[in-house]
Amino acid sequence: MKPSLRVLLAAAVLVFADSPATAEPQSAPYTIVESGRTFTRLQDAVSAIGGGTATIRFAPARFADCAIQEAGDITYTAAVPGQSILEGVACEGKAALVLRGRAAHIEGLVFANIHVPDMNGAGIRLEHGNLAVSQTWFRDSEQGILSGNDPAATITIDKSTFTRLGTCEGAGGCAHSLYIGEYGALTVTRSRFEAGRGGHYLKSRAQRIGVFNSSFDDSHGKATNYMIDLSGGATGTISGNWFVQGEDKENYSAFIAVAAEGKAHSSNGLTIENNDARFVPGLSRESTFVADWSGDKLAIGPNALGQGLKRTDRR
Repeated sequence: MKPSLRVLLAAAVLVFADSPATAEPQSAPYTIVESGRTFTRLQDAVSAIGGGTATIRFAPARFADCAIQEAGDITYTAAVPGQSILEGVACEGKAALVLRGRAAHIEGLVFANIHVPDMNGAGIRLEHGNLAVSQTWFRDSEQGILSGNDPAATITIDKSTFTRLGTCEGAGGCAHSLYIGEYGALTVTRSRFEAGRGGHYLKSRAQRIGVFNSSFDDSHGKATNYMIDLSGGATGTISGNWFVQGEDKENYSAFIAVAAEGKAHSSNGLTIENNDARFVPGLSRESTFVADWSGDKLAIGPNALGQGLKRTDRR
């Protein structure tokens, strides 16, 4: 079945959909919820938690700030979802949040305008540990989330939006809206990718993939590539999503690519079904919904495909 109109419209307003009418007053920029301690620098709050488990609550404001998490399990949450913005500052020349602790949870924040010399500036640079992101907006940076490798860990992203991200202008290659390295599993649900500025919308080297009830709106993209790139192959499911390919493409030959950079993982049983994919209205061209380099037995079920769009091909 096709994704409902309700799902697609909800994806456009994810950051603000659950915002409360009022929030508990918070005078200091950052508060550790469990202890009540307040801080004016995010790094000081993170360092105070150390290897423990705690929540940092952000006041509604714009913050020219960043932090590095070396240990522990930390939740970063906005007092009012969508009104706490980490903007324009990157730690270690990488990201607003550089994460290499045990785990991190991001809730209701906005990451904006992160640019660094190597053109890989991200809202989040994940180097180690589990990550859970919900109701968060990544916009106008070089990347939304960029991860390293941690095959024992998992990443989940829910109700989040990726807007005007990506570039292929850097000397080190392309940046992408979401770029996940060799992680154990990546799951994306109820999220929106839109108006990319280069690279892929979702690029993953994770062994297992799940993408459900999300939208990939390339109608205002500029010099973009694939909507989903499973670079080394993956098992899992891509289902209930909406894809529209725009006119301004660096590569329009496929919507979803499987093992385009070599077969690092088996893709046997990778299920791609119940998606809706088409070109932006008024655009006439030919492309492929699933381009497969793996040679594995994919499980491509029923999908609603627009005119000019081939179901699959082997490359």
